[in-house]
Amino acid sequence: MTRFTIHTLESAPEGSRDILEKARKGMGFLPNLYGILAESPAALRAYTSFAEVLQGTDFTLAERNLIWLTVSRANGCAYCVAAHSAASAMGKVPEADIQAIRDGLPLVDPRLQALRHFTEVLVERQGRAPESEVEAFRAAGYSPRQIIEVVAFVSHKTLSNYLNHLAETPLDAAFAPLAWTGAVRA
Repeated sequence: MTRFTIHTLESAPEGSRDILEKARKGMGFLPNLYGILAESPAALRAYTSFAEVLQGTDFTLAERNLIWLTVSRANGCAYCVAAHSAASAMGKVPEADIQAIRDGLPLVDPRLQALRHFTEVLVERQGRAPESEVEAFRAAGYSPRQIIEVVAFVSHKTLSNYLNHLAETPLDAAFAPLAWTGAVRA
């Protein structure tokens, strides 16, 4: 059971309603995560604004989704793994890659595997990537700008992963077919 109110458009604080309405229109439903974030209009605005800003990075739609899914798995967030599995499928990530990330298996494409691996290193080492990992990421064709952008993606997704852990956010029906029970950290 969630520890926080899952707000609706009607119950949300005034400062959250416009964002919730935009999310509902864009996704066709109001995700439970957004309903919980709505308790704090500032946090909801920060989360959604950050996501919009990240659309302007040097990463493709598929790469952005791959990063979010990788962070969610590395942080053991069952809610976000399911949600980003769905988003990844809609965002041009091949099904085999989505499943590989969910299962903790390597990706076939060496460049995408480098992105996935570097993202995992940043999460697991709390940003303290050894120089050899940074150089391997650069050797795979990624730029210093993209290193910084991966850190931004990790920061964004960690906000929702941690809140979902704390709130015990129930999985939305839309994501239920993609429920993930993999290595969820205690």
